[in-house]
Amino acid sequence: MAKYPFLPEANEYIKSLELTTTELPVPQLEQILLRAETRVENAIRSTGVRDQIPKEDVEIPSFPIAIMMVAASGNSALKRRYALAEAKRISAFLKDEPPDKIVMIARNFNWNIRVIKIGVGEPGYDFAINFVDFLKNAANIQDEKWKLVNRTMLNGEVYATRSEASRLLQEEIRRHIEEKLDTEVGLLSESIMNRIDRLKNLFIEMKGKIQAEEMPKEVIVDAFPPCIRELRNKALTGQHISHIGRFALTSFLISSGMTVENVVECFRPATDFSEKMTRYQVEHIAGTRGSRTKYTPPKCDTLRTHGVCPGMDEICRHKVRHPLGYYQRRIGMMKTQTPAVPVRG
Repeated sequence: MAKYPFLPEANEYIKSLELTTTELPVPQLEQILLRAETRVENAIRSTGVRDQIPKEDVEIPSFPIAIMMVAASGNSALKRRYALAEAKRISAFLKDEPPDKIVMIARNFNWNIRVIKIGVGEPGYDFAINFVDFLKNAANIQDEKWKLVNRTMLNGEVYATRSEASRLLQEEIRRHIEEKLDTEVGLLSESIMNRIDRLKNLFIEMKGKIQAEEMPKEVIVDAFPPCIRELRNKALTGQHISHIGRFALTSFLISSGMTVENVVECFRPATDFSEKMTRYQVEHIAGTRGSRTKYTPPKCDTLRTHGVCPGMDEICRHKVRHPLGYYQRRIGMMKTQTPAVPVRG
């Protein structure tokens, strides 16, 4: 229950404690509250943290309290970060578990999964997973090996190793926790709100580092916001771009992971192209020359003020305030779009 606090058994245990948020600040529960705060702080600082589990009577109730804290923050980015960190932490535990326990946890999410007995089925695999359960979770993972066409599949079952099953469960658990974080939180004590405010401020302080971590390793042009798509098309066709437009395009492309060389090539079709000048400007914006400061694109309000915005689409209207915010949100949406299922043997 301490390792897997989302299980029904853990929920029943917590109910038996009959804790209320108004009781939490009292001294005997200070350890639980501190552990809950630490869980969230660890998630903010690193989604890869697998910290040591303290005593079970502290660890188990600290999970719903951490959920409550993050939900009360009202910060959607923090919610996603926390859900991912907890899911990664749990996945790391799962990799060390015997197959039967992994099956038990997977069936908690209604998976159709079975252990492959030694000497039966495909060699090198531990589990056979129904292709629907596989696809639902593999669709969010950006790696060629997770595409169904690259998998061993027989009679509607996809074969997977223990590590792969743990990775798929990570996606399932992440969504499960995100759903919990959407619940309404009632009135909280001043002591708890002070802790939540500290965590929110820490998240804001680390926002730049977090955005860099969460940016995909490959540039996904299809996820560019309308303004960047238009600016890039103009650059590639040699059309005139305003100074702020060139800065917005360059800083966005660099921030999205494009190399200096590729950014320079984007501007090559311009009639007044100067490789020396263009390279200098791109390297300056990338932070490899001059002040060594890496610049980020202007906010959406600034781009609209200078006439760079060609018009908002549905994602823009959904409280997006920055081109990079659009990019990350669009990538997230693309990951959740389930691909067509090929029919095989």
